[in-house]
Amino acid sequence: MDRPSLYDDDIVAWAEEQAAALRALGARGELSNAVDWENVAEEIESVGRAQIRAVESLLVQVLAHLLKQASAPLAPVVSHWRHETLTFQQAAYQRIEPGMRQRLNWRYIWAIARTNAEANMLIYGQELLPNVPDTCPLTPEAILTERFDLDAALRVITGTVQR
Repeated sequence: MDRPSLYDDDIVAWAEEQAAALRALGARGELSNAVDWENVAEEIESVGRAQIRAVESLLVQVLAHLLKQASAPLAPVVSHWRHETLTFQQAAYQRIEPGMRQRLNWRYIWAIARTNAEANMLIYGQELLPNVPDTCPLTPEAILTERFDLDAALRVITGTVQR
């Protein structure tokens, strides 16, 4: 192989490239039918999808924790929420690859984060901020950065809530 593999740099792009190559091989009539080309390709693509879902899950946690902090900034557990926000953010930043950013389902991430935050707030006898917007006020770039500013993210979230 005369070029480096995408495997180490962008698992999503690698998986898509490999699946396409396998499908092309499977379309060649002279190759054996012993290999289930389509399902093998699908399994390889699922590797990339699993990586995307892992990043989305971490982003749900980041946003849910930000929502909880914005909703109850004086709660006794807020320092724990801050710590977890930073932990989840760093994990997401470390796992994100170039091919993933445009594939993140930001609407889904935000919706699940809101639901999770609201449910968790009830445990502490708190309520989620009223009128939380339907769309995430933060961009992926604001969160998926090496120099994440938690306080700026909180200001953005609280600034978008119409009281």
